[in-house]
Amino acid sequence: MSGFEDRERAYEDKFSHDQEIEFKAAARRDTLVGMWAAEQLGMSEAEAEAYARSIFELDMERRGLEVVRDKVHADLEAASIDISKYLVEKKMTELMEEARREIKAGE
Repeated sequence: MSGFEDRERAYEDKFSHDQEIEFKAAARRDTLVGMWAAEQLGMSEAEAEAYARSIFELDMERRGLEVVRDKVHADLEAASIDISKYLVEKKMTELMEEARREIKAGE
């Protein structure tokens, strides 16, 4: 029984570790998306950092890719920047991959 319990514990530990990586990567993605959008919006460095932080906080409050995508898209649209929701989501996907690489490299 001990061997089975050891394997089960190892799977649980791996799952927990993978979930932690995904959480950290999503948080990093939110920051990267915020910085990218801020650049599109022509924000200063301080404004960009505050905007990226607000994107991260929005995702922590409401959890969801769609929430972040819609917020960024609405902000771009309000500034008359013609980037579709599809392109925002595509950028978010690219930045998620970048975030995963950064988080895994920092382990």
